[in-house]
Amino acid sequence: MALFSSLTPVFIAIICVLIGVILKKTNGEKEKCDNKSKLTSRPWVDEDLKDGTDHPLEEEELDEEWQGLEENVAHVPFSAERYSEAEMVTRSQTFYELLNKRRSVRFLSDEPVPREVIDNVIRTAGTSPSGAHTEPWTFVVVQDPYLKHKIREIVEEEEEINYKKRMGDRWVNDLKRLRTNWIKEYLDTAPYLILIFKQVYGRLPNGKKKTHYYNEISVSIACGILLAALQNAGLYTVTSTPLNCGPQLRVLLQRPANEKLLLLLPVGYPKKDATVPALTRKPLEDIMVVM
Repeated sequence: MALFSSLTPVFIAIICVLIGVILKKTNGEKEKCDNKSKLTSRPWVDEDLKDGTDHPLEEEELDEEWQGLEENVAHVPFSAERYSEAEMVTRSQTFYELLNKRRSVRFLSDEPVPREVIDNVIRTAGTSPSGAHTEPWTFVVVQDPYLKHKIREIVEEEEEINYKKRMGDRWVNDLKRLRTNWIKEYLDTAPYLILIFKQVYGRLPNGKKKTHYYNEISVSIACGILLAALQNAGLYTVTSTPLNCGPQLRVLLQRPANEKLLLLLPVGYPKKDATVPALTRKPLEDIMVVM
């Protein structure tokens, strides 16, 4: 009896340790379930559209000394155009008025557009700055009717699911005033579709991965320049980020695994009976802070 009494504290300690281990394991499993629940609670989030600026390279692929870039880039004199203050004001006002006419147009004509114009606007987009001048963009121009229709089929199939299941009531209701839905007729009628892919990494001549710094920001800037170039040429588009379509479109267009679809632009002239929502833009005082 005395022996049992002396061992009781030991048994209690062992039982407490076991309970602690069980509770820790249970909490760990619950945390995993909670994390999993959080991941699936927003199924509309597109993996391709997630920020790709922090794409990790495997340890054996890292090469701090050589990225396949020229070690010594020659610097040359820079000659800049200088305008008078009056001309600067005039040019900035004229350019603003041009860009202020830009609208997202969903009713595009099938009227042909000169291919040279498309070449030039993409050349213009290619002047965009990029992290370490890695130029991490690919512009895929689709004009083949069969491919355009296949793209439409893929987009409409996924977009219907997005509208009905993935996006949620708030998002769908916010879009109602713009009268948008999953039907994308412009993907067939527009003479060109431009699909912009971000290269989340590149490839060195030796086959290793090459870091593309700030690829998300770099390609986004290039897209902005492309939109301005299209407006300048008298062409119209609607910025389209087809959720959950990237992998299928990448396979259809035979693009490599390091490319992620960022934006899809149908490009052409507006139909004669095209309409756009009567929207207004924020005034300057609401978008600029001077300190």
